[in-house]
Amino acid sequence: MTASPAAEATRRRTFAIISHPDAGKTTLTENILFAGGAIRAAGQVRARGENRRTRSDWMKIERERGISVSASVMTFDHDGLMFNLLDTPGHEDFSEDTYRTLTAADAAVMVLDAAKGIEPQTLKLFEVCRLRDIPIITFINKMDREAQDPFELLDEIGSKLALDPAPLFWPAGSGGRFKGMMDLRAKTFLPFIMSSVEHPAPIPFDSNAVDAFLSSAERTEVEEGGMLVSEAAKPFDVQSFLEGHMTPVFFGSALRRYGVNELLAGIGAYAPPPRPATATRSGQPTHIAPGETEVSGFVFKVQANMDPNHRDRIAFLRLASGQFQRGMKLKVQNTGKQLSVNAPILFFASDRELAEEAFAGDVIGIPNHGVLRVGDSLSETGTVRYSGLPNFAPEILRRVRVKDPLKAKHLKKALEGLAEEGVTQLFRPILGSDFIVGAVGQLQFEVMADRLSNEYQLDCVFEAAPYAEARWLTGATADLDDFSNRHKSAMAQDIDSALVFLGKSSWEIGYVDERFPKLEFHRTKERG
Repeated sequence: MTASPAAEATRRRTFAIISHPDAGKTTLTENILFAGGAIRAAGQVRARGENRRTRSDWMKIERERGISVSASVMTFDHDGLMFNLLDTPGHEDFSEDTYRTLTAADAAVMVLDAAKGIEPQTLKLFEVCRLRDIPIITFINKMDREAQDPFELLDEIGSKLALDPAPLFWPAGSGGRFKGMMDLRAKTFLPFIMSSVEHPAPIPFDSNAVDAFLSSAERTEVEEGGMLVSEAAKPFDVQSFLEGHMTPVFFGSALRRYGVNELLAGIGAYAPPPRPATATRSGQPTHIAPGETEVSGFVFKVQANMDPNHRDRIAFLRLASGQFQRGMKLKVQNTGKQLSVNAPILFFASDRELAEEAFAGDVIGIPNHGVLRVGDSLSETGTVRYSGLPNFAPEILRRVRVKDPLKAKHLKKALEGLAEEGVTQLFRPILGSDFIVGAVGQLQFEVMADRLSNEYQLDCVFEAAPYAEARWLTGATADLDDFSNRHKSAMAQDIDSALVFLGKSSWEIGYVDERFPKLEFHRTKERG
């Protein structure tokens, strides 16, 4: 018999992995799955050609470049807990996809390169976590290469992120001198073997067995470092971590599969289960507890053509309450449409299996043909609405046209599909027949061109648009009409038919903002 929704929710650990590109996030993801027993072989990340396709990178452009540009979800059962690992894009051009994925996470693992410390993209992603008050676990990776002094790394975490670092382990050297690490809580030593991905079991630090791995000078160095950091750093406090003030720090080498088991155990022990979520029910603000009987959740991602053999379109639904069962009927809050969820999917990257049941904290895939979009809230009554999934004003705007004019209708459908997924944003100027697409970075346009070509067989050209910035407009209808009539050539609608002003420069945005004080010009817009 299945436990209650509340008891099942407490078994869930839904976490995201964030890092600067090349800090080793994909390798760590792969080896967490291996450590959790979810895959039989890890290490494909290092292989060449087709083998470089890791479990979490399934899009063609990802495999060719060896980067992650699309968030994916992997679910596995380990040590009595159900883990939902949300793998986010590492590339900064996909920060919006990362932001939306973090809305579905209860905790984040921040991966730092031991030699480089906190890099610009890490800082950006950390700020996104802070906006959402997500507790952060730190994994300092690549200790098998020359690294910064660990005290300097801890200082950097404290000063740049305003977080109290609480190391749970202390490393013995780095690079060629890296011999392992001491567990500061259990006072054991975890030996590291450079030539292997199998490492000896932990041994008591004060036993003679340590002599087989450390010289007396190395032993003294580790012991003194451990004592010093234990006195200097605040002791790890779970409550302070959950409130976002403190980060437990782990060390290791994802490539050598070292420290990964300890990290996974730490996620299980300290990362929070699903917590009550802020929402409205029938328009009234409320908090919805994971153990509530009504099934509810929100769509944080839509992905088309995960399986190129079937023109599929999957909505990723993060469940927030209740016990979901296959075949259930759920209503979309903003449209009132009812869905019979007969083929829900549990993800393992691009592999999938039918989900017979799921609970708060789980992420299930709902196959649909354009019914669900990012930001939609689903529930049994259709009265629950979750917020916090914004669109951000794009940083680059491009005009897009298809080389074959007979395919203009296909282009419209394809662009709308990609905009619904959140790949890019689509603006349709009120005058003329152009399509204007917006993105955070250049790589998004490359992914877009790649997908338009491969999935829709459309050969497209992206040209410079006469606009530099976009702002969503709100205000009284008469004021909006007046403004639109005066600036017809700069007015557009987004995919939801919301009014958008396309400015030629940030100066022009500031100018019209001053001249029309009754209107509001927004950099973000709530989705759904």
